[in-house]
Amino acid sequence: MKSPLLSLPGAVLAEGVDDGVAAHYGDLFREQRALADGNGFVDLSHRGVITVSGSDRLAWLHLLLTQHVSELPVGEATEALVLSANGHIEHALYLVDDGTTTWIHVEPGTQEALIGYLESMKFFYRVEVADRTDEFALVHLPAGSIAEVPEGVVVRETAHGRDLFLPRPDLETFAAEHGPAAGTLAYEALRVEGHRPRLGFETDHRTIPHELGWIGSAVHLQKGCYRGQETVARVQNLGKPPRRLVFLHLDGSDVHLPPPGTEIRVAADGAEGRKIGVITTSARHHELGPVALAVVKRNVPVDAPLLAGDTAAAQETVVEP
Repeated sequence: MKSPLLSLPGAVLAEGVDDGVAAHYGDLFREQRALADGNGFVDLSHRGVITVSGSDRLAWLHLLLTQHVSELPVGEATEALVLSANGHIEHALYLVDDGTTTWIHVEPGTQEALIGYLESMKFFYRVEVADRTDEFALVHLPAGSIAEVPEGVVVRETAHGRDLFLPRPDLETFAAEHGPAAGTLAYEALRVEGHRPRLGFETDHRTIPHELGWIGSAVHLQKGCYRGQETVARVQNLGKPPRRLVFLHLDGSDVHLPPPGTEIRVAADGAEGRKIGVITTSARHHELGPVALAVVKRNVPVDAPLLAGDTAAAQETVVEP
């Protein structure tokens, strides 16, 4: 599904999982600065949108998700995960409830598998799960935005901005009234700055929530049973995760950013040293320069200079070792 906003002046199509919306509209740093100042919006209409309705919806979701949602107040944003039986992250959900329906947005293309899992767990609960991606487009307003939200639009408000579940036919009208548009590259650079992990970027098939700092924000440690809870409790109470998320300041003299998957080594060990992690997301930030998120082995010293490929990198702790 291609966004109609790709027809805006300067729009350049994003690649990979973000295909379908604009990577930028001709000036990456201008777009970042606008978002940082609370101006404009980001077209995230490629993300999946799911609704759960019915009188049992919150109690039912509470049984399946890592977050405490059985008494989720109307209009309060939260996030949650679906784990495997071994505690590995399978889905990341971003939720808000409007009093009658729980609205969820997820990574592009993951909604079908998530709905399949949810449908398999309905049993006798009075719930209805629907894929609303064809009907609603996700739009992001940055923190500090004073833009008026169209009447009747469901809003998920967080510290870093507001997510709007906008009727898809209204997307072009909204863009004309709330510009300037910013692309996903600007949005991602601010995500990296905010140390916010993303499913499929910072995660792989063996990632557990502790490694990415999702304990607390997406995992509630005092709620009842859910799939994968045993692993969460065991690591929380008895051990440490094998890896940890870090934020990297990259050497700005390099022309090219090290792409995701670039191997990381301790600088003192040289380019032939042992691999201790990988770049997960890299970006060019309008103030910080080239930056990245990476996942490294837990026992890597927090003050050790690193090499991302052949690019020097200084680390900031996100998840404590």
